[in-house]
This record gives sequence, C-alpha cells and structure tokens, in this order.
Amino acid sequence: MASTHDHPGEQAAQDPIKLIAIRDTPLSVDEILRAVGDDAAGGTALFVGTVRNHDGGADVDALGYSCHPSAEDEMRRIAEKVAAEYPVRALAAVHRVGDLRVGDFAVVVGVSCPHRGEAFEACRKLIDDLKHEVPIWKHQSFSDGTEEWVGA
Repeated sequence: MASTHDHPGEQAAQDPIKLIAIRDTPLSVDEILRAVGDDAAGGTALFVGTVRNHDGGADVDALGYSCHPSAEDEMRRIAEKVAAEYPVRALAAVHRVGDLRVGDFAVVVGVSCPHRGEAFEACRKLIDDLKHEVPIWKHQSFSDGTEEWVGA
C-alpha cells in the first residue's frame, strides 16, 4: 500500500507561484486568498502588513513606499526559493508603493501547502525574506517633524 506522502497532493505544485506584483493601488486580501486556493492544500496562511500609527516610540503622520525597478524580480526570486524549500501548492505576494495612510495594507502574502505547519512556515519565510531582501523603501514622517527612511 502506498504511503500518503506518495499522493501528488502532498507534493509541491508544478507552478505554485500564482501572483507576484508591486502596485500603487489598494491591496486585497480576498485576491490573495483566491490566488492561493488549491484543492490539495490543507493549510493556507496569510500575512497582512498594515501601516501602523507609530514606530520607534514616535507617532507616524505619513508613510510612503518606493522601490527599485528590480523589486518585482527580487520578489519572484524569493518566492521561487520558498517554493523550492516547502511543498507549496500555491503562493502569492503583493506589495504596495506610493503614499499610504494608517490602516492601509502595505503587503499581503499567502501560501497554501498540504498541511498547516508547512503553510505557516513557508508564509513566515516568504514575508521575512521579502522584508529583508527586496529593494523596497519606506519613508516615514513623524508628528515631531522628523523623517526616516527604512528598507532592504
């Protein structure tokens, strides 16, 4: 009798990267959830990064994201690396650029895998690596008149 790991649904999909994009328009959790839907996935993990009203003990008044022209290619490279490391059925990642307000979605990523543990781990790896490696910069303006650039 074959083991359950021999079932094709337990393996990574042939082309798991469903959506990689950088946009200057509002992001949709529903779009990411639809993109990573897969009948063989028993676990889907989403991460939504939102603009918060403070950073480093200071009140944030305004925030903007900008990126290098290679940013989307870098996102795809990282997605491919995550898909090679985990049994990813589907993966999606979208980052916003431009001026954002407190509460806006800055990044939405999703990963589906055969099991929940793999989905959580792959999603965490995806967002952590995107944050550290993709050339996207955040410009924050604080209520005390100071400014700060942050990014990979």
